[in-house]
Amino acid sequence: MDLKRVSIKVVVRGRVQGVSFRAALQDEAIRSGVEGWVRNRSDGSVEALLQGDDGAVRKVVEWARLGPPRAEVSDVREELLALCPHQTGFRIVT
Repeated sequence: MDLKRVSIKVVVRGRVQGVSFRAALQDEAIRSGVEGWVRNRSDGSVEALLQGDDGAVRKVVEWARLGPPRAEVSDVREELLALCPHQTGFRIVT
């Protein structure tokens, strides 16, 4: 079976900084076999690049709509990227 590899950028808004959102998203991505990175943005949102099998990436995007227990997600924007350098592993970017 040929799996479709995708790259999606997500921006998560709400109470998503200071609630371990990045670490929890990293854990979820690693569990799902998704590569990429996650970082806090200066506007209070969290941004992530998710790359891997379409189904696995979609699973992490759906997780981001809820986030960890103390988060309060108000909006998740996703953008499918046509061209994106291949990512290896999943890291928190500062």
